[in-house]
Amino acid sequence: MARVEMVMPKMGESIMEGTVLKWLKQVGDAIEQDESVLEVATDKVDTEVPAIYAGVLQEILVQEGQVVAVGAPIAIIETEAASAGAPAPTAAPAAPQAAPTPSLNGAETNVPYLPETHDPQADQRLAVAQPGRFYSPLVLSIARQEGISMADLEYLPGTGKEGRVTKQDILAYVEGGKKPATTAVSAAAPAAAPQPAAQPQPAAPAVAAAPASQPAVASKPAPSVSGNNELIEMDRMRKMIAQRMVDSKRISPHVTSFVEADVTELVNWRNKHKDAYKKREGENLTFTPIFIQAVARAIQDFPMINVSIDGDYIIKKRDINIGVAVALPSGNLIVPVIHNADQLNLNGLSKKVNDLATRARANKLKPEDLEGGTYTLSNVGSFGNVMGTPIIMQPQVAIMAVGAIKKKPAVIETPQGDLIGIRHFMFLSHSYDHRVVDGSLGGMFVRKVADYLEQFDPNTAI
Repeated sequence: MARVEMVMPKMGESIMEGTVLKWLKQVGDAIEQDESVLEVATDKVDTEVPAIYAGVLQEILVQEGQVVAVGAPIAIIETEAASAGAPAPTAAPAAPQAAPTPSLNGAETNVPYLPETHDPQADQRLAVAQPGRFYSPLVLSIARQEGISMADLEYLPGTGKEGRVTKQDILAYVEGGKKPATTAVSAAAPAAAPQPAAQPQPAAPAVAAAPASQPAVASKPAPSVSGNNELIEMDRMRKMIAQRMVDSKRISPHVTSFVEADVTELVNWRNKHKDAYKKREGENLTFTPIFIQAVARAIQDFPMINVSIDGDYIIKKRDINIGVAVALPSGNLIVPVIHNADQLNLNGLSKKVNDLATRARANKLKPEDLEGGTYTLSNVGSFGNVMGTPIIMQPQVAIMAVGAIKKKPAVIETPQGDLIGIRHFMFLSHSYDHRVVDGSLGGMFVRKVADYLEQFDPNTAI
């Protein structure tokens, strides 16, 4: 028998730590290789972590609710399978380097501390203020939500590896309403320059106290409600969604353009093929893959929609990775990504959409399923809405909402003259970041998507 460490796996390029939500196995339980052992939450997704060895769970090193760095031990497994040929436990990652200048070769900038949505100016200040200590996205997110200045965060004593501030450190700071000790400031800050004799010396470094504009840090009491109201605390995902929506509206000046498209040919084509497709593939043939295909083609025509912003740089993406908003049974929303959507045919897109939607609703998505999106599509028509004004997924610069398809009387032009007929119409709503997408580009793009939908070939095979 041999004892091997189970470590926190790396679950995405920007993921540096995870929170243990629930242990699915207890000490003494037998574990099969690749069997799920625990559930872990990151800034992007909740996921189950499988065992890389078969054996018996001998010791749990991390309790539920604790935050663990990638590569850190979380459990001990006693196994006979751990031989020289078995993979060695993953080593803890090296300390991240300072954030690089954005590359203009089309690759997305990899800034390790940035959350998925952020204020670029604020993040730039965070990056240069403390080059000696790394802050995880989770810690930075809590600091923003609680109004903790970088000056306070910078001198907050950390109990993590190499003095890192952990989730427990910052939450204890928030709940206790305490300021970092002056001695900690003195130890970390460089010596002050000598002052002229006429100048009085300050009693303590200015950064030891929060700026006047910062709200006082204190434990937040639950709001009082009357007996006719119900108080519901947001779950972790809803808090994350709320913060990202607020961040996006603050970061990007939103403009929305609308186009109405005649999708009669598309509707007739789907009605003709959906039953045969269901029988052949065992899956539903929805409109979503057709919308994605039209968006991917329009991005090829207007590549400056497929960009992101980093400071004064525009990063143009070569890959066309389209996120699709999926409503969850909990009422929350998640956006899995179809990578290289322009390289898939309709059948491939249909299978990918169905797979991601099914796994999203079953909480089976992997971190990589949520990463790398360059444009987002939201189908508000599935809720019976005819149009909407969607909020951009940062750091993208545009998002499209497709509305419900409705029958309407319309003028039909024929060689014999104009006629009144019944047609299928839908609205396309295109929200875009006016910092880099002007009305001409934003309007032409949504018009081009509508053109592709209106010109759908009824002889398309699937």
